[in-house]
Amino acid sequence: MHGGTRDRSRSLPHVQAQPHLPLPAEIPLVDEPGGTDVDLKTQIVRFTLTGGFSAIVDFGLLTVLSNLLGVPEILSKVISFVAGTTTAYLINRRWTFKAEPSRARFIAVIALYAVTFAVQVGIYALMFYALADQWWRQPLAFVVAQGTATVINFVVQRAVIFKIK
Repeated sequence: MHGGTRDRSRSLPHVQAQPHLPLPAEIPLVDEPGGTDVDLKTQIVRFTLTGGFSAIVDFGLLTVLSNLLGVPEILSKVISFVAGTTTAYLINRRWTFKAEPSRARFIAVIALYAVTFAVQVGIYALMFYALADQWWRQPLAFVVAQGTATVINFVVQRAVIFKIK
């Protein structure tokens, strides 16, 4: 102690900082405090807008890869899925659900996206190869596969993933 003031650092127990792995890169869309206190209606609207944008990324990349560059259909879908879902996660975490970064949540999202990847690419492949070779085959297979994955993603993200701290 010096001059009647107490050295507070000595009265606090020694706390050692735990090393941690860096979090994945994030797009700084909203710079607000995190939380999952966004109401359901707002979440649905934001999730829909985010999903629409992510679907444009997904379908646009699918179309360019498969139709313009000649990349095999399923490989194109795999690449476009990864781009679209990465876009969706980054925007949904920051804007739709306003959740703080969390390694546990990120791992849960990876697990969810692995499941929706299998569902979406599986439905897409099944429909693409089962339907007649017409102009509407690719968009129809995409919409059905995307719609199914979107419902699964919203329910699991709202009920489980963005409740993880």
